[in-house]
Amino acid sequence: MVEDLSRLKIDKSAQALRPSRRRRFLWPILALLATAALAALYAAGILAPAVAVQTATVSLVYPSQSFTVLNASGYVVAQRKAAVASKATGRLVALGVEEGSRVAKGQIIAQLEDGDAAAGRDQAAANLGNARAALTRAKAELEEAERDYERNRRLLGRGIISRNQFDLAETRYRLAQAAQAGAEASIRAAEAGLRAADVALEYTRIHAPFDAVVLTKNADIGDIVTPLGAAANAKAAVVTIADLGSLLVEVDVSETNIGRVRVGQPCEIQLDALPDERFRGGVHMIVPTVDRSKATVMVKVRFLEKDPRMLPDMSAKVAFLARPVGAGEKRPRLTVPRSAVVNRSGRTVVYVVEADRVRETVLRPAGKLGDMIEVAEGPKAGRRVVLKPPAALKDGGRIEVVEP
Repeated sequence: MVEDLSRLKIDKSAQALRPSRRRRFLWPILALLATAALAALYAAGILAPAVAVQTATVSLVYPSQSFTVLNASGYVVAQRKAAVASKATGRLVALGVEEGSRVAKGQIIAQLEDGDAAAGRDQAAANLGNARAALTRAKAELEEAERDYERNRRLLGRGIISRNQFDLAETRYRLAQAAQAGAEASIRAAEAGLRAADVALEYTRIHAPFDAVVLTKNADIGDIVTPLGAAANAKAAVVTIADLGSLLVEVDVSETNIGRVRVGQPCEIQLDALPDERFRGGVHMIVPTVDRSKATVMVKVRFLEKDPRMLPDMSAKVAFLARPVGAGEKRPRLTVPRSAVVNRSGRTVVYVVEADRVRETVLRPAGKLGDMIEVAEGPKAGRRVVLKPPAALKDGGRIEVVEP
């Protein structure tokens, strides 16, 4: 009876090892779907291996670049610049300007202590007053001596006085004439002394020699200012100024290329501080000296249009042009390299780089500019595009950027 009951137990392990019919059909279907998905991803370029490419940047190009014959770099330099100081030595008691201040010719920039100069001027004025008073006295004495001389001359003719008395009157008259001449000379000397005192007093006031802008402030109130600056802690210049109307760009041109440059040649100037601006210019001067160490010749280029943002010592780049820039050639054009533009399925496209993949972007060209294509519609400036994109490159494809 017990053996019969043991036979009634179900063997579950054997049932677990026998797969169901549904599972036997499900695995092939899943494998087929996975294979199709992988094939689709590969065809779309998502699982394709990275393509090695070179890239370039969509940039703004000025039309003048197509007729530029030579490029050079240099600096903006003020042709009229001065370190303003005083001819006198004294302590600075007032300073009416600072960096960036505009000054007019003759304007008082600073004031030195002037007590001793003012006292010297007062003394010179008093000396002139004394000299004028002495001249008045000499004139009065001369008039009296002249009347006495004429009277004694008539009396001598009548025989009323002796010759000795007449000689005394004549001598007195001559002395009075000499005294008046001496008084007049004293006045001239006193006037010269007063002018010298005025000049010395004026030396304590430091004036702007021309219309300019203050570049640096070299001294401050309380500093000792001396013409030579030899004393310890003494300052030779109070401020440094420059005439911004005299700004030129000075560039070094290789002596092998100087033949491409001529006086009056049109130029286009770009300042590093204002990268989005182009200024019209012209060759002002070719300095007739060669720098042996660099084998270059200095060329000075003038601005045909001024901008208040131009400052001395700014870095500048100069493009020497074959002809002047036309009216329609002043604005920059958006361009891409010609080798980045391809035809795909009847469309003109470029491949824009986005991280390690590319995005196919339709491009509408507006014309040619040298070896560049002008863009009317397409990627924005600063975006990177693939150069010479291979035929296998697809939208969304992976890339590896290599250096040329």
